[in-house]
Amino acid sequence: MSTKILVVDDEESIVKLVSFNLSKEGFQTIAARDGNEAWDVIQRDKPDLIVLDVMLPEMDGFSLCRLLRREGSTTPILMLTAKDEEIDKVLGLEIGADDYLTKPFSPRELVARVRAILRRSGERDHSQEERLEFGDLVVFPGRYEVDLHGAQLFLTPKEFELLLLLCRSAGLVLSREYILQKLWGYDFYGDTRVVDVHISHLREKLEGDPAYPHYIKTVRGVGYKFQTTSQESRGA
Repeated sequence: MSTKILVVDDEESIVKLVSFNLSKEGFQTIAARDGNEAWDVIQRDKPDLIVLDVMLPEMDGFSLCRLLRREGSTTPILMLTAKDEEIDKVLGLEIGADDYLTKPFSPRELVARVRAILRRSGERDHSQEERLEFGDLVVFPGRYEVDLHGAQLFLTPKEFELLLLLCRSAGLVLSREYILQKLWGYDFYGDTRVVDVHISHLREKLEGDPAYPHYIKTVRGVGYKFQTTSQESRGA
């Protein structure tokens, strides 16, 4: 069965361009013209990935992305934006999008981004029973689930991937540039504060006191590392 991709854009030319190029690569495409229609299509057709324009009538792309993540959806999202402002890119990634693409874009770049997102998403299926334990924190890579103190912790897909990357490199310092390259698969064209934003949100959910993190330690001027010892880190 081919991978099903939902294309959400109110510009007919963009829908045709995206759908044509994805179909050439063997993907099955479906379309929606606004956020409300997209929500209905998502519930009915269960796409494997969503190509989502930011500027939509009825419900915009940011609002739809927030709604999906709030409802627990882990469907990968590639956001399209006509704006080349960093704040829009950071906001999209912050609310749970997996990647973004600025219009105008080349068909080759579109397909490459889609394949990269699907590859990272598919990696979760390779080890359904794998678990990483750090005291009261348990990470299940295959299920995209995290338990903390015996209760499930809700994370966005990018927050989960960030935590998993840190856990699998426990005790090692990872630079912001390295984290960006590993999580997005290409050089980020903004500054590295997108990592700081995701670390901040992750700490709010993970740490008892984000100001004095126990798990995620800042190594100033370098990056971050996952704390493996029981000794509490006092670095912010």
